[in-house]
Amino acid sequence: MKEAPLLMILITFQVTALSATSSGLPISLPGCPDKCGDVSIPYPFGIGKGCAAASMNRYFIVNCNSTFQPPRPMVGDPPATAEIMDISLEQAEMRVYGPISYNCFTSNTTVMDNNTGGFDLVDTPFIPSTTRNRFTVIGCNTMGIIGGYTHSNPDLYVAGCYSYCQGINSTSNGAPCTGKGCCETTITPNLTDYAALLIINQSSVWTFNPCFYAMLAEVGWYSFRQQDLVGRLGFIKERAKRGVPLVADWAIRNGSCPKDGAKAPFGYACVSSNSYCVDAINGPGYMCNCSEGYEGNPYLPRGCQDIDECKLNKQNPNYEELYPCKNGVCRNIPGGYVCKCGIGKRSDGKNSGCRPVLTQAEQVVIGLSVSSAVVIALICMLAMRFQRRKYRKEKDAYFRKNGGLKLYDEMRSRQVDTIHILTEKEVKKATENYSNDRVIGCGGQGMVYRGTLDHDKVVAIKKSKVINDNCREEFVNEIIILSQINHRNIVRLLGCCLEVDVPMLVYEFISNGTLFEFLHSSDCKSVIPLDLRLKIATQSAEALAYIHSSTSRTILHGDVKSLNILLDDEYNAKVADFGASALKPINKDDFIMFIQGTLGYLDPESFVSHHLTDKSDVYSFGVVLLELLTRKKPIYIDNLDEQKALSHTFVLMFQQKQLRDILDADIIEDEVMLVLEKLAELAMHCLNPIGDERPTMKEVAERLQMLSRIQMQQVTTPNPIRMHYTYGELSMSIQSGGMKYQSSDTAKLVLDVDRL
Repeated sequence: MKEAPLLMILITFQVTALSATSSGLPISLPGCPDKCGDVSIPYPFGIGKGCAAASMNRYFIVNCNSTFQPPRPMVGDPPATAEIMDISLEQAEMRVYGPISYNCFTSNTTVMDNNTGGFDLVDTPFIPSTTRNRFTVIGCNTMGIIGGYTHSNPDLYVAGCYSYCQGINSTSNGAPCTGKGCCETTITPNLTDYAALLIINQSSVWTFNPCFYAMLAEVGWYSFRQQDLVGRLGFIKERAKRGVPLVADWAIRNGSCPKDGAKAPFGYACVSSNSYCVDAINGPGYMCNCSEGYEGNPYLPRGCQDIDECKLNKQNPNYEELYPCKNGVCRNIPGGYVCKCGIGKRSDGKNSGCRPVLTQAEQVVIGLSVSSAVVIALICMLAMRFQRRKYRKEKDAYFRKNGGLKLYDEMRSRQVDTIHILTEKEVKKATENYSNDRVIGCGGQGMVYRGTLDHDKVVAIKKSKVINDNCREEFVNEIIILSQINHRNIVRLLGCCLEVDVPMLVYEFISNGTLFEFLHSSDCKSVIPLDLRLKIATQSAEALAYIHSSTSRTILHGDVKSLNILLDDEYNAKVADFGASALKPINKDDFIMFIQGTLGYLDPESFVSHHLTDKSDVYSFGVVLLELLTRKKPIYIDNLDEQKALSHTFVLMFQQKQLRDILDADIIEDEVMLVLEKLAELAMHCLNPIGDERPTMKEVAERLQMLSRIQMQQVTTPNPIRMHYTYGELSMSIQSGGMKYQSSDTAKLVLDVDRL
């Protein structure tokens, strides 16, 4: 399982704000090279022992291999070194070329060439990023398995996916890896080592597809291409000659941030003044950042230098809009700036504005000395100017009140470029002044409009009713967090409007309505196949698992229901309106008002405690599974015209072994009853009254992925793979041609592969 130390590491950061060539600030120790070839090497990394923080970890030492032109930076112990693509200080990431596992066969299924790729990162600063990487498998009728160990769990971690080739000719180049020709799956956090295996039925090796591949690669790097299946080692020779891009989080692993007021320990890495410590995103340890208003390398003495905000604004193409001193003169100070008013003007009491010395009343008195016509004209002009100023001040006040200045600072310091700040004028134009014809949703929290921006981009604009004044700063923090979420099954936040009393959010537009409408609308009663229901459930679960455990901070959805799961043109699930509970505190009275729109989905444990947890989302998702299984509403009317709770009725009928009586008749078939029974069992686990005994959303997503593959095999394969779930020992035995793999460990999920 374990390879030589550090066969693979990574994560990327574009050092544009920190490289010596772009900002003039040093990034390496004095007298040490700051580049190897075209790659910047910032401290604590360094080329050679004297230039790296080897006392913190010897893997900070970089070897510059000059046998190549240009030279290539390498990290690790020979021969298990990895080529560095780039390093990030601010994001604490490194990006490298990673290994590929492959098996190649001749036409008579003789092994022609093979390689097993993996790495061992124990005692290194590196952990593979869970959000930036995916385990990917390429080939026909092959299963790829990734297994390894983590910092936090001594038990074996196992995951994988299955790739098939039925109908491969209809798959276009550039298609995502959803199973046909290639597949992909996520990895667990804190993975310290791994090995990848390929499980192949040699009797089904296709003449055009002699080679099969498995690899851990950067998200979005690989998309399907038919010629990757053709020829011996064709994929490696054409697209991955030096390996595949792989991203790793790095940190100072042998320590932690000092507690408030505590003295920094010996060997503390954040040595620059105007720097601060943050806990590592992935695994143990900590990272260093420059304080607000400063930039540079926080790991170097005096590495964080003051930013000249006045100079930056004057060089900005949007100078008039972003310049901090309206009608004043900007003067830079350490960590910030102040505004000075010119001759004939005085401060308006705020940091960013100036006003004339003469008041409006004084101006009117002077005006009375001229002719009455001039006086009238002056009064009218002053009144108009006053109204415009009042209107502008009101918008500026709302903008500041809603955290606009903080958002600008965050956008600059964190390099957030995915959020567009709209003016109220742009929003009114996009929605035709909030026309009723543009309304696409209306609920207890506000209205949702279909809008069209200037570049003909269709968006959804959410106009909330009210937001707690005490939570406006948290609102901006949520915008920053949501802007960094990039998941194909989560509705993307595109922008916001802050110069109104209640801020508005702008999302991508999803055209096919909600899952609730798809299942329950009287206008839509067509048959919904089981594989589509499993696809929607799996994608929704993966999205919820992502916001629970794969982001920089845990986000609770707080209102999981079929109305908040949208469907695009290809019926892919898109989870929406998550994080709503984080936008305001929920006391007892507010909690009762909050649940009015989610009756039938509410976790009974949360109803008693008035406290939402990640297991509250699991319970609500269990109710969504029941809707997919039964096609009944959470609160429905039975044959006796009585109102029933679906979660209560389903539990009773399941316990009384009357499952067939409540399932949707359209999906009841003998061939898939095993899948339906296991899906019902999974829903029952989600609906457990005790939150701690429910599975996590990640476990739910993994089980749904496996059920989808079982259902696919039942439909497409004459001799399908048979799998089932139990609770107890994990025992996996896979026989494939001349290869046999066995492992055992304690886990909740059991995968039995009886036959390929």
